[in-house]
Amino acid sequence: MTATQQQWRQQFAALVAGDHSPTEDPVDAGARLVVSDPDGSEVFRAALARHHRFEEDEQVIWIRPLVGGQETGNGYLFNLSLIRRRSLSVASADLVDDGVEMALTTGQRARIEPADGPELEQLTHWDDFTNRLTPEEDDALRRLDADSWHGRYA
Repeated sequence: MTATQQQWRQQFAALVAGDHSPTEDPVDAGARLVVSDPDGSEVFRAALARHHRFEEDEQVIWIRPLVGGQETGNGYLFNLSLIRRRSLSVASADLVDDGVEMALTTGQRARIEPADGPELEQLTHWDDFTNRLTPEEDDALRRLDADSWHGRYA
């Protein structure tokens, strides 16, 4: 099936938001990113924060892969200077099974699919962590418009 841009973008957004939860509670679901080199070998895998941004004038998607984080005496914390926004420059995309598969302009392939196992656990930690943020901090993260973080948790 060849999906239209609107169709794969809708599926992408639903996965990231957790709208595919079997319990209808988005905190029970989320998305992960799996990137493969042209030879098919996996080179990156991470849960994705629950926000994204499409660049309208080009095929670029801004995302926030959840890497790192650690348990502390104050709960699970993330260093927001390390969990930076990343871009996917998409040459083409299509719906596959329960996800979205994209050919990137780098020659790699990226798949956005439902998170499970360690990636879903990481997303649960992220959800708990972001509950500590002020509305202003949360808005700053969701905009995905800055490459560095100068607030708390840096």
